[in-house]
Amino acid sequence: MEMRRLGRTGLSIAPLVFGGNVFGWTADEKTSFSLLDAFFDAGFNAVDTADVYSSWAPGNRGGESEAIIGKWLKQSGRSRDSAVIVTKVGSELGPDRKGLSRRWIMQAVEDSLRRLQTDYIDLYLSHWPDPDIPYDETLAAYDTLLSQGKLRAIGASNLDAQQMRDALDVAAAKDLPRYDVLQPEYNLYDRASYDGPLRNLCIAEEIGVITYFSLARGFLSGKYRSHKDLEGSARGGGVEKYLDGRGMRILGVLDEIAEETGAKQAEIAAWIIAREGVTAPIASATNPDQLASLVRSAELDLPEEAIRRLNEVSE
Repeated sequence: MEMRRLGRTGLSIAPLVFGGNVFGWTADEKTSFSLLDAFFDAGFNAVDTADVYSSWAPGNRGGESEAIIGKWLKQSGRSRDSAVIVTKVGSELGPDRKGLSRRWIMQAVEDSLRRLQTDYIDLYLSHWPDPDIPYDETLAAYDTLLSQGKLRAIGASNLDAQQMRDALDVAAAKDLPRYDVLQPEYNLYDRASYDGPLRNLCIAEEIGVITYFSLARGFLSGKYRSHKDLEGSARGGGVEKYLDGRGMRILGVLDEIAEETGAKQAEIAAWIIAREGVTAPIASATNPDQLASLVRSAELDLPEEAIRRLNEVSE
């Protein structure tokens, strides 16, 4: 399996990251274990989660995904250094359990370490911008945790180009660790927020990029083509926005390339793997067939003509 350097972190990951948002939600513990086993057996090595996953599921409080990953790693017999674990802090878990203050980060990281059953986190991300906390307070907290060995690298999710630039400037001015990874929303449909200044900044600064909603919440798999298809789907509410003219045009090109290549739409939508400025997309699976498709997507070598058509229809 090809390994890619994740920015300046010193970490190397395979060109696809498993999205752990499904653990404890649409994938129960037993299913999650089997999916993780199959993913790592196929040569991949990174899994993405957050302290808030999957608090939205009935009966959950947050931390369920981390707990499943931690239990799996212990029971699997795999060495800790065989897995690159990415998790996040900042989303609301309660009135005083949110944001990027030093107080909350220092507590939240201990909670995550306990659930993950490990003494270090490979990559820790600020989940959302926190306008109430200056960058230097957040980065100083990370500096302490890095020096303690509880974190190996840090990054951020959902920053725009100016916010990322400001964070980098503060780190440089105050001799603090910088965000070496960005996790933006990015896929064939949602390109505007990353393409342009933010992508250019990440390339220029050698920032590793792992993208989320890489299959547009499953829309780019071709599974959802009408409002009727959304009925009974746990993801239906998030997919509805894609059922417009732009979405249908993108699906049309995916269908054409699927017919020409024999690959599935979800595999072709992993066009993102070859995109300059992207280290690896995050994608989820909830059954063996979906996982097998993810594995094939990392091996698919799309013709240049197909990539050109995907670029054009999604611009």
